[in-house]
Amino acid sequence: MHPFASKFVLLRRLARLGAVGAILVLIGAACRFVPTIGNAVVVVGCVAILPLFVFAYVLTILHWKARYRGSHSDLWGVVLLLEASGWSKVLYLFRHVLPDMRRRGRYTQSPEA
Repeated sequence: MHPFASKFVLLRRLARLGAVGAILVLIGAACRFVPTIGNAVVVVGCVAILPLFVFAYVLTILHWKARYRGSHSDLWGVVLLLEASGWSKVLYLFRHVLPDMRRRGRYTQSPEA
């Protein structure tokens, strides 16, 4: 079994919750005729999206520490830890975490440990 399997399942579940939250934000923003309800729906949507962002942020650092495959480990470590905007974590998520979830690219023959 993949060492990050449970974390990947949780990421998928949080992505679904985040999608529902994004829909709620759009619905709340569209409810201009009742601003109180619209604002409440936007807040609930943002609260639903927040766990996805936090977990994806943490997962990129955990994945880099445990599973990174490549020749620039030190570079990724510095960028992930020091860069403040979060774009490097999004880039790492697409270049390393998602391929590892799908066992593609450099993670096809992934060792179990």
